[in-house]
Amino acid sequence: MITAITSYFPDTVLSNQELADQFPDWPAEKIFEKTGISQRFIASADECASDLAEKAAQKLFSRESREEIDWLLFCTQTPDYILPTTACTLQHRLGLSSDCAALDFNLGCSGYIYGLSLASALIESGQAKRVLLLTADTYSKLIHHEDKGTRTIFGDAGTATLLEQKAACKVHSFVLGTDGRGEEELIYRNGGSRESGSPVVSSESALSDGLYMNGPEIFNFTLKAVPTLVRQLLQKSKLELKDIDLVVFHQANGFMLEHLRRKLKIPADKFVLHFAHCGNTVSSTIPIVIEELIQSGRLRPGMKVILAGFGVGFSWGGCILEW
Repeated sequence: MITAITSYFPDTVLSNQELADQFPDWPAEKIFEKTGISQRFIASADECASDLAEKAAQKLFSRESREEIDWLLFCTQTPDYILPTTACTLQHRLGLSSDCAALDFNLGCSGYIYGLSLASALIESGQAKRVLLLTADTYSKLIHHEDKGTRTIFGDAGTATLLEQKAACKVHSFVLGTDGRGEEELIYRNGGSRESGSPVVSSESALSDGLYMNGPEIFNFTLKAVPTLVRQLLQKSKLELKDIDLVVFHQANGFMLEHLRRKLKIPADKFVLHFAHCGNTVSSTIPIVIEELIQSGRLRPGMKVILAGFGVGFSWGGCILEW
C-alpha cells in the first residue's frame, strides 16, 4: 500500500550548543544525555507547516506521478489558518486534480498512524486508488523562547507518503485509542475559540502563554498505554514479538524510548532510533524513520515492522507494516 516516502527539513538548525549559550546551567552535553537530541531544525518566520509539507511532496513527485491522486490527507496541529483547510491550499499548490478530495486532521504524535488508517480504509473501501498523506508541524512557533525544556525536544519537519491500491507494501492490524483526560498535559491554549489569542508566541509573552508540556505525566501515560498497545497489536495481527523484525516508535526522546524498550523487552538491534539530528518532529517522526530505513537498506522485503505513535490528546495508535 505504501509506494514512497519523503521528508523535508527547514534550513535553520538549532544546536545544543546554541541552547547552552542561552541557558548556561544547561550544558550541551547534558541536553544530549537527557534527550538523545543533538540538534533540531526550525522553520523561518515566514515558513509554515504547509510549506514544509509542500516541499516534501515536491520531492516525492520528482520520482512519482502526481496524476490520479484522489485523496490528500494533511496531518498538522499548526495549520496556516483556522480556515480555509490547509489541505485545500496544498491541493492547489501541488497542482493536483480538482477531483481530489482534501482534508486536514489535527493530531500530533499518533497522527501518522491515524493517517495510515484513514488512507488504508479509503483504498480498501474502493473510495480511493492513490492517497497522498502529508504531515508537518511547526511547534517552534508555539514554544516560548525561554522554555528551555521544551525547546530542547521539538523540531520542525514535513513528510509525504504515497499510498496506492497496487503497492506491494501492506499496513494492517490497526489499533487506535484515546484518553481525553490528558488534554491539559500537552496543550497550547491560544488561537482557538475557548481562549483566543495570537497563535505565535513572542519572547516577550508570559511563559504560560506558550506550549505547555507536563513531561512527567506524559512519561507515565506512555509507560501505561504503549505496552498495552503493543500487546493488542500483536494479538490482532496474530504475531509474536519474535516474529517482528523492527520496532519503530514515535521518536519522542531518548529517555522515554529507552524505558519503553526495556519494559517491553525489545532487543536493541530491533529497536530503531533516528532523531538525534532532528529532534521530536511530532507527526513526522515515524515516516522520517521509515525513509531512513529504506535509504540505508535496513528495511528489506518480507520484513514485519511495528509502528506505534503516542502523545498529545492523549492519543495512541499502532499497526503492522509488511515491506
